[in-house]
Amino acid sequence: MDKELIIRSSSEEVDFALLKDGKLIELQKDEDGNNFSVGDVFIAKIRKAVPGLNAAFVNVGYEKDAFLHYHDLGPKLPSLLKFTKRVSTGKLRDFSLKNFPFEKDIDKDGKITDVLKSNQSLLVQIVKEPISTKGPRISSELSIAGRYIVLVPFSNRISISQKIEHKDEKDRLKRLVKSITPPGFGIIVRTVAEGKKVAELDQDLQRLLSRWTAMCKKLHKAHHPSKVLGEMNKASSILRDIFNDTFTGITVDDEELFYQIKDYVQEIAPKKESIVKLYQSTVPIFEKFGIERQIKTSFGKTVSMAKGAYLVIEHTEALHVIDVNSGNRSNKANNQEETALEVNLIAATEIARQLRLRDMGGIIVVDFIDMTNAENRQTLFNHLRDEMKDDRAKHKILPPSKFGLIQITRQRVRPEMNIKTREENPNSINGSEVEAPIGIVQKITHDLERLFKKDYKKLTLNTHPFIAAFLTKGFPSVRSKWFFEHKKWVKILPRDAYTYLEYHFFDKDGKQIK
Repeated sequence: MDKELIIRSSSEEVDFALLKDGKLIELQKDEDGNNFSVGDVFIAKIRKAVPGLNAAFVNVGYEKDAFLHYHDLGPKLPSLLKFTKRVSTGKLRDFSLKNFPFEKDIDKDGKITDVLKSNQSLLVQIVKEPISTKGPRISSELSIAGRYIVLVPFSNRISISQKIEHKDEKDRLKRLVKSITPPGFGIIVRTVAEGKKVAELDQDLQRLLSRWTAMCKKLHKAHHPSKVLGEMNKASSILRDIFNDTFTGITVDDEELFYQIKDYVQEIAPKKESIVKLYQSTVPIFEKFGIERQIKTSFGKTVSMAKGAYLVIEHTEALHVIDVNSGNRSNKANNQEETALEVNLIAATEIARQLRLRDMGGIIVVDFIDMTNAENRQTLFNHLRDEMKDDRAKHKILPPSKFGLIQITRQRVRPEMNIKTREENPNSINGSEVEAPIGIVQKITHDLERLFKKDYKKLTLNTHPFIAAFLTKGFPSVRSKWFFEHKKWVKILPRDAYTYLEYHFFDKDGKQIK
């Protein structure tokens, strides 16, 4: 399995595309104007506590107040408030927490008005970016993420990632981390720490403690509200969270960013430094790696899959609905169940990819093709779970209902990735839109594969002149690629009378193939 990270930089934003065996599985943007990223820490002011919601609205500098629920305060809130006040006024200059006297924990089921007051200063962290009409969601239970561990101030707990399955390894890591953890701090051990030595864990810990100290130094003169600890730049934070030994390449088209990434990879995985490459061709980087084409064909309402099957993805205010369609697949009685399972397994793989790619969150309902065999339904459920194993967002999958529905809940911490894939219709003067040419080409390719399997010797494709030109120009052209793959030549005739989306296949006798 090859994993590549392709990074495209412009003056206003940086795009990150994660490829798995050449297929786009994750797309993220880092925009200059985003000052409220997940993980950022702010010194903020409580605007008002709302007893009915058992929550407070907090001014973090965004146009809408951030939302802080009682359950997101953390048990050590009194200690945090006391520490913030003493550091802000300059009375406390030792930020190690070694000699800091902790206050009594707040009541687990208490009331917001008992612990917070208006105009109170508080350190808070963004846990959910502003989405739609809502302000950020925040927490006062701070954590600073590193490569192998997460540092949690005002805690004494050591937790090990649940994805580390072996008890012996869990015990080893717990023992090592316990030996290096300073008083007043808790540690969460991340999955990538599996098999690491104490020196590597300690190096990561020291970096996090340095960031904590740097943040505390800012508090004395900080305005309210203001950011006192920013997440790492997007490139470093993505690498921190997803980089592992399976990566085979990191390619970036900006020289300054190239050196930043090279330095960071040298720091976290020196043996992998050589996989970081600077892209210098005149062909745009996303074109070269086929990412632009995949974006055009992956973000529409309809998503094509192998064997003629396709997904229809609909969005409502409350949930996402995904419908699985078998397309032109055979539905004869003797193989209907087998066909349904085959299409459903292909769909499950694509759905897991789509959730990551679009960063879809909330409730997702998937209408798979009905299967009567309980064993097949269990196979589908297990396959979907396996495909979503690498998804970093917290999620839960419910087993298929008797109607063939599978419900998924997936954590949503930032706005969903929404990319326009339709283009202006050249046949129309009223501003209507049609699918991008690459989407039509993909449909034609799927139909062509189906016809070749039926052993048609000679095929002629009639299509709109624009599409005909797209298929035949350049080298290798799309038609040439069809020939190299199937060893059969397709004659393409442009038809001026056709609409932009219209195309038809004809056999060797000139009869239209339905």
